Amino acid sequence: MKICVLGGDGYCGWATALYLSQRGHSVSIIDNFARRQWDYELGVQTLTPIRPLAERLRVWQQLTGNVIELYVGDVTDYDFLASAMQSFEPDSVVHFAEQRAAPYSMIDRKHAVFTQVNNVVGTLNLLFALRELQPDCHLVKLGTMGEYGTPNIDIEEGYIEIEHRGRRDVLPFPKQPGSFYHLSKVHDSHNMMFACKIWGLRATDLNQGVVYGTTTDEAAMDEALINRFDYDEVFGTVLNRFCVQAAIGHPLTVYGQGGQTRGFLDIRDTVRCVELACLNPAAPGECRVFNQFTEQFSVLEVAQLVQTAGHKLGLAVEIEHMPDPRVEKEQHYYNAKHSKLIDLGLKPRYLSDSLLDSLMNIALEYRERIDSSVLLPQVNWRSGANERKRQVALTEVAALAGGR
Repeated sequence: MKICVLGGDGYCGWATALYLSQRGHSVSIIDNFARRQWDYELGVQTLTPIRPLAERLRVWQQLTGNVIELYVGDVTDYDFLASAMQSFEPDSVVHFAEQRAAPYSMIDRKHAVFTQVNNVVGTLNLLFALRELQPDCHLVKLGTMGEYGTPNIDIEEGYIEIEHRGRRDVLPFPKQPGSFYHLSKVHDSHNMMFACKIWGLRATDLNQGVVYGTTTDEAAMDEALINRFDYDEVFGTVLNRFCVQAAIGHPLTVYGQGGQTRGFLDIRDTVRCVELACLNPAAPGECRVFNQFTEQFSVLEVAQLVQTAGHKLGLAVEIEHMPDPRVEKEQHYYNAKHSKLIDLGLKPRYLSDSLLDSLMNIALEYRERIDSSVLLPQVNWRSGANERKRQVALTEVAALAGGR
């Protein structure tokens, strides 16, 4: 297939582009390098050193003989996006090109507005470009389990059958997003459903859980292909943060009681889920939803798993509870269905001790690159005036001063 990966320089996008290329698909990447710029803005860096994208693609071609085409531009620029779609003519578009961090969207008004404009406008542009230029192309869009929130009922895959006052219908599952970022994904979902209904487009919304892992078979071919390992409080995942904290002897910082429960999956399952969706496209006019995760853990359970893995490596790992900077339930019911990708042939990997050992070893290998100052929360959901906003402003001032 011809598959275009939007946001192919990012964490999920890079792993997906390499995997699809190695599987024999013709792959292109669209990216504007915003993910790298956000690191500069926040004064953070991925634990693993990331090479420039042009170098990564050159090494990939040398190793495999596979060429991944690159289109540099912003999906919020419709003329650029339409030109790329017209040039590559994809069978499927995999859409990762969004600002994906809830804390980033909660820094202040500017970051909330940017997140929603970037995400919603980019997706709208893509829907219009597909309608005009590639109406049979299948859109595979990265959603998030965070759209659902934590309802006190089982979470279905996208839709729920209800009976109300003697009448029955199948409706989109109620949304309870917990940040301006998650709200942007809800808007995306509604726009996709609407576009499929009125234009006959085909789309799959992958409501993904928390992804873990840095190494895939493809990224392991050469150090230049290594993927991101984000651990800071804005873009880092809780599992990455805990592994880094364990590596430097810092207590594992559990927000509140630690009962916040989410779905998790291996990055190698992420790329396989994307391919399964591409190979089994939605029907014209269909907007289907897959819940993309393999296991459920609470934050405290994740901390305890990392603590056990750390002890096996001879590390003294302690767990410390701290006030939750987010507005969320610290104890709640959580049971989300996730059978559709299994039905398509996904064979899940699980967060075993061996995988945790691998993550811990990466944290230990690059321990000298760890910046402990970015581990503790500085973005407060309850207030737009927060320490992270001040830090961003200081970084911007320093950058301007350097430019003089």
